Amino acid sequence: MLWIKTFHILFVMAWMAGLFYMPRIFVHYVEGKNAGEDVRRLVTMGTKLFKFSSLMASIALGLGVWLWLGYGFQGTWLWVKLALVGVLLAYHWQCLRYLRKLQSDSTIPSSLFFRVFNEGALIIVVPILIMVVIKPF
Repeated sequence: MLWIKTFHILFVMAWMAGLFYMPRIFVHYVEGKNAGEDVRRLVTMGTKLFKFSSLMASIALGLGVWLWLGYGFQGTWLWVKLALVGVLLAYHWQCLRYLRKLQSDSTIPSSLFFRVFNEGALIIVVPILIMVVIKPF
């Protein structure tokens, strides 16, 4: 099971790398568009990053289920962690919604909004780490 846990952590890290960088692409897109620059490359980058991040998330979630089945369903901390993972998936889905707006050249929020939105993944991941490492309940 330690190998499964190792790969789960690895794929979660890769997923999070994507979620941490995706809003930065949105910031650069908005600022570039406002400056009259060609932002098509950012749309391509965002699309490729989202696909990569989604693949990493799928593998991480699959390995997480494997761990869950192997170790059992013990502790309130696990249920809190799973709820927070659900929130992280919602954040991931929201990134897709913003990416689709970029792809269709629709109106999207400001670069300041995306700078704040960028912190969302970290705000969700820190309590997940606390649940996993400290297991407070």
